[in-house]
Amino acid sequence: MAGRPAALALLLLAAALEVTAAESSPAEARLDALMAEYWDYRLAENPLAATRAGFTALNDRMPSVTPDDEARRLAAEQRFLGRLEDIRRDDLGPAARVNADVLEWVLADSIGAYELGLSRIPFNTFSGFFMAALYASSGVRMRDVEDYEQYLSRLADIPRYFDENIANMREGERTGFVLPRIVIDGVLPTLTAQVKDDPETSSFYAPFRAMSERVSAAEQDRLTRRARAVIAEEVMPAFARVAAYLGNDYEASQSVAASDLANGREYYDFQIRRYTTVTGLTADEIHETGLAEVARIKAEMLAIIDELEFDGGFEAFGEFLRTDPRFYAETEEELLKEAAYTAKRIDYLMPGFFGRLPRQSYGVVPVPDEIAPNYTTGAYYGAPLGGTHGGAFWVNTHALEQRPLYELPALTLHEAVPGHHHQNALALEMENVPAFRNDLYFSAFGEGWALYAEKLGVEMGIYRDSYEHFGRLSYEMWRACRLVIDTGIHSKGWTRDEALAYLAGNTSLSEGNVRAEVDRYISWPGQALSYKLGELRVWAMRRKAEQALGERFDLRTFHDVMLRNGALPMATIEALIDRYIDSALASH
Repeated sequence: MAGRPAALALLLLAAALEVTAAESSPAEARLDALMAEYWDYRLAENPLAATRAGFTALNDRMPSVTPDDEARRLAAEQRFLGRLEDIRRDDLGPAARVNADVLEWVLADSIGAYELGLSRIPFNTFSGFFMAALYASSGVRMRDVEDYEQYLSRLADIPRYFDENIANMREGERTGFVLPRIVIDGVLPTLTAQVKDDPETSSFYAPFRAMSERVSAAEQDRLTRRARAVIAEEVMPAFARVAAYLGNDYEASQSVAASDLANGREYYDFQIRRYTTVTGLTADEIHETGLAEVARIKAEMLAIIDELEFDGGFEAFGEFLRTDPRFYAETEEELLKEAAYTAKRIDYLMPGFFGRLPRQSYGVVPVPDEIAPNYTTGAYYGAPLGGTHGGAFWVNTHALEQRPLYELPALTLHEAVPGHHHQNALALEMENVPAFRNDLYFSAFGEGWALYAEKLGVEMGIYRDSYEHFGRLSYEMWRACRLVIDTGIHSKGWTRDEALAYLAGNTSLSEGNVRAEVDRYISWPGQALSYKLGELRVWAMRRKAEQALGERFDLRTFHDVMLRNGALPMATIEALIDRYIDSALASH
């Protein structure tokens, strides 16, 4: 890193490079009006997003996803895009050009999804319409009777929302655009888990367990009685209806490959573009990149095995890691405590690597029991600014024998800080940017940054022994394998068994994690590519800045420039890094 005076100068430069708007030109005024109109449209069309953004008027309903709604949205977004294309980029300043580029990407991606009819497959093993329903209360501030009434109206709207999604899936059956049976079998437990004997044990009842003091005792009694009725008579039967349809009637695909669906190759190409935010990448190119990364990482893993003088090869070492009890917590509380301690060790070091830290806090939270069996090892769920809690670093405490402690440092760096929480919280706190950008997420940027954060942990001194270093490499290998497996499944005819064997044979992931991961790739084509491809581009940007600036390179400044403008398509952030390099060179 540079010395302190130079570092200070570069931090000031980073602040200057934050892309904020100056006085608007006529073209910029048109763009501002267009972005404001688009934001109003987006909130009106998505009540859940409106709630997260702090707008309460639509807290009483779920989204609407009928074919007529989809057609109307497609036409509206095509008009937005046409108006955007009429604004000359040369008439815009740097901040406005970034806004225009981001909006263009968002609109083109959404239009592509409508044109391909992706609503016919409205869920995967990780997210989807019924998962959205499970978070119906997210962002809702329960302060008075009206708030509770709105929430109950939203719950009562879930059956209509589910029925519309079932209708879209039936259209998928009719047109040959369906999920494989293995995906259906994986999500059924989550659906059936919502059907309970006592509605008060449902997660939907949580807001009524400790009600606001502003609500009188008589109103609390009335509202809790109504909540029990709505959950028992509306919500739980809706989940049961979806479970019955998927379990008994849904004509699932016999293939696991996206390319085998109707219009499947165009669909997979779209998914690659959507999740990498890079145009022109082919499945074959990605597959070869993955094979090369797997070979490189495998060599580093073998070096650690040799260093430990382990008596056995790679497979034997993986079996040792999977079965030796020293690497596993005995209780859920022990796992959560270790995750929390790891998070605080990282928090302590953050100011040495970042000039700007977010105000919002985060916590370590167990994955909810009803989804944990088929859920990944960990995740991050952000919270709105001004909400009743901070961001959540989810840790899966189900099946403790499959949650090795030596992987916790890499997991925490990825999901909490300096990974997802750090990046997302900073994005929420951006000022002087159009509202639609505060809630954006580009998978290649977000997941690429989080995987970069795992390796940054080496420089931060987070990994304490060879086993934790091996755990990091196993996580990196896991993401490299995704390039091979995702393209293998969806474009090269791989079977599920081949994918399972490849992931198990190249990582120390537990059997349960291997199964959950492969089924996620099957159900969510292209998304798994974003991690490694995004990380490779982040490292390429850093190396370019290091080489151009030499001793003037300051890591804190680079990190701040990467993150201070929120989520961006890869081409946009690469252009900003080029501007940072040019400005830093010109300032000396």
